[in-house]
Amino acid sequence: MRVLGIETSCDETGIAIYDSECGLLSHALHSQIAMHAVYGGIVPELASRDHVRKVIPLLEEVLVKANLNKTDLDAVAYTAGPGLVGALLVGAAVATSFAFACKIPAIGVHHMEAHLLAPMLEENPPEFPFIALLVSGGHTLLVQVEDIGKYQILGESVDDAAGEAFDKVGKILGLPYPGGPALANLAKLGNPKRFRFPRPMVNRPGLDFSFSGLKTFSLNTLHEFGDDPQTKADIAYAFQEAVIDTLRIKCKRALQQTQLTRLVVAGGVSANLVLRTQLQKLAHDERASVYYPRLEFCTDNGAMIAYTGYRHLLLGQKGDLAIKILPRWEIGVTKKC
Repeated sequence: MRVLGIETSCDETGIAIYDSECGLLSHALHSQIAMHAVYGGIVPELASRDHVRKVIPLLEEVLVKANLNKTDLDAVAYTAGPGLVGALLVGAAVATSFAFACKIPAIGVHHMEAHLLAPMLEENPPEFPFIALLVSGGHTLLVQVEDIGKYQILGESVDDAAGEAFDKVGKILGLPYPGGPALANLAKLGNPKRFRFPRPMVNRPGLDFSFSGLKTFSLNTLHEFGDDPQTKADIAYAFQEAVIDTLRIKCKRALQQTQLTRLVVAGGVSANLVLRTQLQKLAHDERASVYYPRLEFCTDNGAMIAYTGYRHLLLGQKGDLAIKILPRWEIGVTKKC
């Protein structure tokens, strides 16, 4: 089975083709970072228009890379949600139109489920069951994963997601958009002994997260100690350490609570090397294993959509050709798309 994957949930256009026998055949990605950087954040209308411009050329590119024709495809998977309404509509419209023209099924995919399954594309994929930490600009979730489609949310952010907090603090420090990667680079120059930021919600039971307070704490520290380059670097270091330590503590609790020994980490923040180092140490201490997608698949991409669509099609699931999107869609809640 060959599945075309289309990802247009936010600010990246991703197209890929997954083959059930050969694995990932080809993929292509266009990032809108440069366009949105002018405005210091994502402009939804501009994002949608850029998807319209890029999705067909990228689709044709992956077909050429895979040495396939449109008639060689067996199904189309697309991101149905969550995400920006206009951006989702572009992918859904192209996917369902393509499926109609080629007389093949189309299936809507949950964006965060696709991130969760992205490590399955690697040579050493995790086996079920496992704990998944999903950390991105829009979501921070701890999920117990029993099998495809069998998910239980153990904890989630009650305010800002971890990636969102990184970007906002980066903006406070005057860093270029996107602030998260820039903050991680600045933190390398920070003095680890100067500031210690609080670890939110670690002194109470449960697995929920809260990162909004760290944003305020960073701003207040900047106002108190000045905005010289070294102070900014020291704040970046302390902020990153607080976020990552909080994630580590909650992952440890989740592993111990469920007695599972496999941890999957996915989403844009999973590319953070300090986070990877800390979770690798945690896995060693807990006699567990930790799995990540390759760096290029940490952020949004078409490969994870194609693979997730394939796994649901394998279970006999498929949607109709109506254009259906779900900008707000909780993982584990079944929606027919």
